[in-house]
Amino acid sequence: MPKFIALAARPGAFLSVVLISFFSYLSSPATAWAQAANASPRAAATTPANSATPDLTQRIQDFLSDKASAWPGTLHADVKLPDLSRYEACSQYEIFLPGRASLRMRMSVGIQCAAPQPWTTYAQVSVSIEGVYYVTSRALDADTPISLEDLAKREGDLLRLPPDTVLDPAQLVGFITTQRLNARNPIRASALRSPNAIMRGQNVRIEVHGNGFVATNEGRALENGEPGNRIQVKTTSGQIVTGTVVNSHTVLIPF
Repeated sequence: MPKFIALAARPGAFLSVVLISFFSYLSSPATAWAQAANASPRAAATTPANSATPDLTQRIQDFLSDKASAWPGTLHADVKLPDLSRYEACSQYEIFLPGRASLRMRMSVGIQCAAPQPWTTYAQVSVSIEGVYYVTSRALDADTPISLEDLAKREGDLLRLPPDTVLDPAQLVGFITTQRLNARNPIRASALRSPNAIMRGQNVRIEVHGNGFVATNEGRALENGEPGNRIQVKTTSGQIVTGTVVNSHTVLIPF
């Protein structure tokens, strides 16, 4: 009791004792462990998403490599990730192309986090596919069958070529030009036709196959057609029939 009275008589001394005891409590190992145990689980899960940056960059490059597998060349992709520190940590990424996008020199690649907290962002990627292609070695007039001597080999970024450029020489040699082609230019599929194709206005042989017989007639093609295409043909009597292109001079009419 006398000790209590002495402290009450000196309020400043009492406050000092209380503060010393409070700070001693905070600095004790037991208190520090209790604070860590009670920390918010959400705060522990908010490790910045950019901690996975190297792996995510590689996943985008692998994804684009799969998309480029049909191209006869080597893919190079420079990936620039967005600021991932703004997003929750992610344990399950999905890489995708927006809409129906195809490989281009500059493109956006989607990054979608599926868990634990869904979010979506985009990486900017510069893409090139280094490979071999062919150009005309000389000017070619329309209706010219292409030979190997008409082609010159080149190497470069295939994505810089026109969209329908023919890259396989097997799909060039023997095909026929439908328009004049200038020298040293890539060759587009739209400027070629198969040697077995039928052209509009061309005279054709019409065949009808039945059970044990084949009937033939003559006609004029009303449209272009590759083998396997169905086209309309006007017969010599003026009748319009539809048949399947067999080769460069024959159309088969179903019986």
